[in-house]
Amino acid sequence: METINTPQQEQPRGFMQSTTARVIMTGFLTLALLIPLQYVKSLIWERQSLEQNVKQEIADQWGGSVYFYGPVLKVPYTSYTDTQVIDQVTKKVVVNRTATTQYAYFFPETLNADTQVKTEEKHRNNYKTTVFSSTMNFSGYYNTPDFAKGDIKPENVQWQKATILINTDNLKSIKDALNITLNGKTYAFEPVVQSDKSKTEALETPALALDLNTGRIKFNLRIGYNGTESISMVPIGKITSVKMQSNWPDPKFNGNFLPADKHIDEAKGFTATWKVSHLNRPFVQQYFGSLPNLNAYNLGTEFLIKNNEYQQNERAAKYGFLVIGLTFLIFFLIQTISKIYIHIFQYCMIGLALIMFYTLLISITEHSSFNFAYLISGTAVVSMITLYTRTVLKQQKLTLLIGASLSVLYTFIYVIIQLEDYALLAGSIGLFAILGAVMYFSRKIDWNPTH
Repeated sequence: METINTPQQEQPRGFMQSTTARVIMTGFLTLALLIPLQYVKSLIWERQSLEQNVKQEIADQWGGSVYFYGPVLKVPYTSYTDTQVIDQVTKKVVVNRTATTQYAYFFPETLNADTQVKTEEKHRNNYKTTVFSSTMNFSGYYNTPDFAKGDIKPENVQWQKATILINTDNLKSIKDALNITLNGKTYAFEPVVQSDKSKTEALETPALALDLNTGRIKFNLRIGYNGTESISMVPIGKITSVKMQSNWPDPKFNGNFLPADKHIDEAKGFTATWKVSHLNRPFVQQYFGSLPNLNAYNLGTEFLIKNNEYQQNERAAKYGFLVIGLTFLIFFLIQTISKIYIHIFQYCMIGLALIMFYTLLISITEHSSFNFAYLISGTAVVSMITLYTRTVLKQQKLTLLIGASLSVLYTFIYVIIQLEDYALLAGSIGLFAILGAVMYFSRKIDWNPTH
């Protein structure tokens, strides 16, 4: 008897074995992996906090950021207050006059500042910050103080008690004794207590042995600072000219005024100049009663470390969701096209390997550079996933495709991290190309859950 073999029809698959179900499970796994990824970000923030603590310790010992506001000519004057009272005996109105000492503050007509800054990186444990030694040379002149604008009579001015005042935020950073020369006479500064309880600290000379009514008063002042990370000053001259030179290759110019001219050389450092007129600022040249807080109108430079390692780690972690999603997408397309089943547990192992990349990156970065850490961590994770894929897919071509795809993906993320100014453009173009590739390779996928 002849046996006839009839082809068996393919049994319909249940929903759990369908392509749609695999997409849903992979999507849920991707979202679940955001939890350990968030822990990685928390680890980066914790290490950043430790770094800030170390920077603060170094600043407390070496000297903090430098802020300079001066020199200001301070002249006391007598102010009278009349109060009318009724004499209880005569029943007549009597005027009581009370005398108090007030102060007038005069800014220079010209203020020239020449600042030389020598910077270096200071390391402690796994952390580093920028410290500097600076020499600031100031020169300029004052005109004869004009009290007429304050409606103050000449006989009420206490010329013999005039002083020079400097406000700063870090007396500890000053390296040497501080003197100022006025018309050939030298005066030493001493710390004083601020009467207005402001956060700034102050230095003041003793009474000036000068005739302030003789016209122009020339001054020269030299001050040395040890500091960390930044220098700023207030351009209080009617015409302020500032020149700053440093060996730091990556300055950040901040404050209310940007340099009029600058030249940056990565090998030699930078030179920057500012030119500020009284017409460019919202404050005047003299004040009566109290000296205003002008912190918001300063100019200066930050000596920050370019591409701080923890900032780069944080930026890399922000792309973690993209890396996990694209990696799973690559595996999903390969398994769908090649008809090879990949278990959800295997997806989970691959996802955890992707998370491990960031912990490796953080730990290695603390002992080397970010670039070296990224290379080692990326190579380790790509190699691990590629070898694991070899046992899952059991096809060398697909394994090589996975390895190449992951290498391109991590290279793409690295390029985005390095391109600070063009990161959005490069990322958008890259994602557009990836979307096009996914649309091309997924165009023939059967999404019917019964097939």
